[in-house]
Amino acid sequence: MMYKMVLRIVLIILCVIPSSLVAKELNQFSQIAIQHAGRKKPLTVFAREVLLSLSGKEAIMTVEGEKIGSTDFVLSVWFHPEGWERQPVILVDNPLLRKAIGLDPHKKLYSFEQLKENSLFRDFALRHLHRNAAEGSDLKPEEKEAMAVSSRMKLFEELYSGEIFTVIPDASDPTKKWVTVEKASLYYPQGLSEALITLFDSMKRFYLQGDLKQAQQEASLFSKQVRDYAPRIYPSADALLFEHTYTLLHPWKWSLLCYIIASVVFLLTSGWQKELGYRIGWGFTVFGFLFHVYGFICRIFIAGRPPVSNMYESVVWVSFGVLLFALIFEAIYHSRFFLKAATPFAAVCMLLVESQPLIFDPTIQPLVPVLRNNFWLTIHVLTITLSYAAFALALGLSHIYLWHSVRRPGLEGFQKGVLAKYIYRSLQIGVFLLASGTILGGVWANYSWGRFWDWDPKETWALITLLCYLAVLHGRIAHWWGEFGLAVGSICCFISVLMAWYGVNFVLGKGLHSYGFGSGGLGYVILYVLAELGFVFYCLVKHRLRKKEELNPPPSPIQV
Repeated sequence: MMYKMVLRIVLIILCVIPSSLVAKELNQFSQIAIQHAGRKKPLTVFAREVLLSLSGKEAIMTVEGEKIGSTDFVLSVWFHPEGWERQPVILVDNPLLRKAIGLDPHKKLYSFEQLKENSLFRDFALRHLHRNAAEGSDLKPEEKEAMAVSSRMKLFEELYSGEIFTVIPDASDPTKKWVTVEKASLYYPQGLSEALITLFDSMKRFYLQGDLKQAQQEASLFSKQVRDYAPRIYPSADALLFEHTYTLLHPWKWSLLCYIIASVVFLLTSGWQKELGYRIGWGFTVFGFLFHVYGFICRIFIAGRPPVSNMYESVVWVSFGVLLFALIFEAIYHSRFFLKAATPFAAVCMLLVESQPLIFDPTIQPLVPVLRNNFWLTIHVLTITLSYAAFALALGLSHIYLWHSVRRPGLEGFQKGVLAKYIYRSLQIGVFLLASGTILGGVWANYSWGRFWDWDPKETWALITLLCYLAVLHGRIAHWWGEFGLAVGSICCFISVLMAWYGVNFVLGKGLHSYGFGSGGLGYVILYVLAELGFVFYCLVKHRLRKKEELNPPPSPIQV
């Protein structure tokens, strides 16, 4: 009965909300393919990526108070760019940079014209960036933001000039760069190029007149004409529609929603209606996991490779892994701890990647040469990140153990012992996967760079993480600490996972793993580490006080 109720809720999400979105946004402009960032993609997907890069948002508000989505924004700039240089579409995210160049500290979006005419910004960029380039020193956060703003301004210039709209392929050579409509005569016969220009002008005219239906018909004819002339190079209509629909529906957002609901249900029913809460939480977790799998299948089909290329895909993969392990353990042990431990972690991971697109870039990009066509790399990265998932599951279980130990000391010893066993098993799986992944990484390094080990920061921190967890397991076997110490060690060791996973790429930013580098989010990580250390310190103090009371119980009234 309960599963039927959950199924109905999920079916409403699947059938009603996404269907209305598709009906509203599914248009023939998605059938126009564009070559951008080394990949062929629908124009609508390109529009979303461009607006995210410029403003960090999927829709913007003009100075006239009109809200414009990504597709309308790109089409408007493409067909009639005049005036857009005065619209606030370029993000200046760092408050220190805004203060240094005299901008409003409470605003984040500015126009291209404002930034171009800002002499303080030009002086800041030239003075700081050139000095750091000459000295080879690391950039400060505001200097990194200045570089990012300069890149956004360059992207806007390409949009404004129309140079970025490369929608015409060379039918005879798939390796050649695509060109704009105005340069179609470089690749096509005069008659065909003139026909394409005529179709483009008609599409442009109807769009600017507000006749979207007719504009979409012209877009359909335009894409069909190009595809007919270059069928081996131009993406199929089904492939473009598939990617457009995937981007529009965004299944990982629905995963996030299901995981949040499951986490809240588990929390609210921890003291009452446990059976009912468990069934509802289990149902939402399973449906969220199915959305998760569907999203991976779509992304693999679109990219033509496993999702292991950047931090965005890595975080999504780890959240997938922690739920995979939780569901497997739940099926084996029929315990209620695994889903309670896994769903909050998965929800936080998915919330981070969905809410921070500038830190976790969601765009699908081609792999750098060192990552292409390499079996060992794929196995190495997937194995390493799956070990992080196992450690994350142990982290969640350890939080449950410590919380029950200090706040609910009456928890049955059997339950605490079983929970400690689950933590131990999760750590064992994580250590096995991390050791295997590190060895496989050496095989890949020898294949790619001609050496097995080079003390690269990523390699070094992978080894440090492995040694940290080995020390925790060894200490448990040697009886240096008990179940409580195992849980404390699991939480503390996860900080080394964060350093190997996030710190090397986003803090150190050095080494041969340069394809995974990024910036941002350091404040969140520091806050998390401080919160974890505070939680562990609190639990240790409470644990010691309780042990002291057990060794020195207060005298009974009879003794008094």
